Amino acid sequence: MITTQLKERVIAALAERRINFAGSDTKFAIAIGINYSVYSRLKNGETERLLSDAVWISLARKMDVSLGDAPKWQTANTPVFEFITGQLKFCQENHTARLLCDFADIGKTYSARQYVKETQNAIYVDCSQVKTKQKLVRYIAKEFGVGHTGKYSDVYADLVFYLRTLPNPLIILDEAGDLDYPAFLELKALWNATERSTGWYMMGADGLKEKMRRSIDCKKVGYTELFSRYGSRYQKASPDGSEDFKQFKVVHAAMIIKANISAGSMSGDKVNIQQLIVKCDYSLRRIADELRKIQG
Repeated sequence: MITTQLKERVIAALAERRINFAGSDTKFAIAIGINYSVYSRLKNGETERLLSDAVWISLARKMDVSLGDAPKWQTANTPVFEFITGQLKFCQENHTARLLCDFADIGKTYSARQYVKETQNAIYVDCSQVKTKQKLVRYIAKEFGVGHTGKYSDVYADLVFYLRTLPNPLIILDEAGDLDYPAFLELKALWNATERSTGWYMMGADGLKEKMRRSIDCKKVGYTELFSRYGSRYQKASPDGSEDFKQFKVVHAAMIIKANISAGSMSGDKVNIQQLIVKCDYSLRRIADELRKIQG
């Protein structure tokens, strides 16, 4: 059952997100996937008999609102968080592109999502969910509040037009190695069409790096040009060397644990930092799961 308290938290989260959405209320409604008239009534404080429980749950997921009563997760300003935030800001302000290829489970996705939450005209795309050209472009259009259900050529043209009118739009492409070949070619076309008006940031792990290298070595059409447009180098936040990387993860894990303890979201006497890090085998995802269990 969706409680009134949850609905109020979702509406509050929508209001926060609306601040960083530069388009109209109509475009914002498109971006979050509901009818404009319904959004207008939500905005005015109405909650009853407007949306199904399934839609409330979907909105809660999109706005990162917990369905339970767990305390709000606290962000730690780890070196990875600072590195990625700095790169995203640079790309957005200078309408340029960068390519980050780094280890999994170091906080890349969390950092990117957090940036989008707090920054106007920035969107996050999980490419593993939109692997084809059409799904990718339609999703990007939807996130910016552009019509995304019509003829593909019209969706593409409208998206390009809108991006060129927005102040400093940024598109973050996570798990980019999952995109199929036509989608990669379309990214090159989109970059060309929005040059000097849009920032781009592509992220992935070893799979993305190998895909780019292999395709460039095999002279597959489009990859050399795309690599050039994304700065002609692979950005990296983590150190080389297994021991240095292990210490790097220890530092990050400890910062995340301490941020949530010190914020009062859990009792410090319930958490032995070193034991928790070892128990979770230095995995930030497993550590986050364990902390949330402690939070209740």
